[in-house]
Amino acid sequence: MNGPQRLRDGADCLATRAGKAFVGTRAVFLGHNLHEDLRHADWVELYLLSITGRRFGARELRLLHAMWVCTSYPDARLWNNRVAALAGSTRSTPGLGMSAALGMSEAVVYGGHPCVRAIDFLSGAQRRVTAGEALVDIVAQELAQRRIYGYGRPIHATDERLPWLLDIAREQGLDGGPHLALAHEVERLLVARDARLKMNYAALTAGLAADLGLSVTEFHHFQLPMLLAGMTPCYIEAAGRPAGTLFPLSCEHIAYEGAAKRRWGV
Repeated sequence: MNGPQRLRDGADCLATRAGKAFVGTRAVFLGHNLHEDLRHADWVELYLLSITGRRFGARELRLLHAMWVCTSYPDARLWNNRVAALAGSTRSTPGLGMSAALGMSEAVVYGGHPCVRAIDFLSGAQRRVTAGEALVDIVAQELAQRRIYGYGRPIHATDERLPWLLDIAREQGLDGGPHLALAHEVERLLVARDARLKMNYAALTAGLAADLGLSVTEFHHFQLPMLLAGMTPCYIEAAGRPAGTLFPLSCEHIAYEGAAKRRWGV
């Protein structure tokens, strides 16, 4: 039923499975006593529980940790880190700076959007291959409509993060899943078309995450703070310098095509 009755049904109560704080006694987190049952959980384990409602084992958590660690680049020239650094340079607060930088991290070309699109494509392609379709046809159909995210990279075609994360996946025995194998096969097909279309971090992490059972939505939530650890050093370093001195742009670097200089009359 729509209309006022729907609002009345939700008034004065909160129907939830997420949890509840019983202030002064305990806190319930997705059916678990936070302080009794989960007090020994590390933060990523708790975060994955909050997203999926599932507890992950030590091997899976080691790999999920590595997905965050291997891409924590404290380089203020990167688009989202620059936002964090500018926040420090202008003396904004860490909360505002990090929030803005994380928001920028969902960029369509470089950030979280390719991760989401990559796992969506790999999950759908895996279902279709299992049903008997040829991967080469699936790739051709996808390319006819849009780009395949997770392949190709600006600046340099080789993604230096891949071998390190793959080593950890092998160490944990988590490198043999069907989605990761499919991701490699997609790379082979794309590189045959264009040598620059090598797999990047989005496709690798998407394939590994799909093999761990994460859905598109769950992976979207998981990858949100993936770049956070590289932002904080940029903020702190910029905040330690004189305000407003980060990446100053001189007038000589501006291609001005407006009115010419004028002389002021005396």
